Amino acid sequence: MSETPDPEVVDLASRIFDLARRGDTDTLAAYVDAGAPANLGNDKGDTLVMLAAYHGHASTVAALLARGADPDAVNDRGQTPLAGAVFKGEDAVVRALLDGGADPEAGTPSALDTARMFGRTELLELFGTR
Repeated sequence: MSETPDPEVVDLASRIFDLARRGDTDTLAAYVDAGAPANLGNDKGDTLVMLAAYHGHASTVAALLARGADPDAVNDRGQTPLAGAVFKGEDAVVRALLDGGADPEAGTPSALDTARMFGRTELLELFGTR
């Protein structure tokens, strides 16, 4: 028997996801520091890092990674934050994720595959391959 989620918890989670999308680093970091999971994921498997990365917020990504967020967490479609950042052309986010230990070969398609697909040779070099 499944339990009905508490509407207040659902509302709080929704606000936290919006902070990641908007790149409100300080407020989001305060929530994580107060106990919100750094790897909180939504109904599509998108984590806070994925949302911040996809929307181009490198400082938010870095703050989440510094608080233990998984840089390689895949969503329900097998995508990683790094592949999403490559797809969106968010080079500062790519660097923040790599600095945080992201694996260019994780996910499907991987960031490596995505960089090849879009001819991003400078990223292939950054990933240590061609």
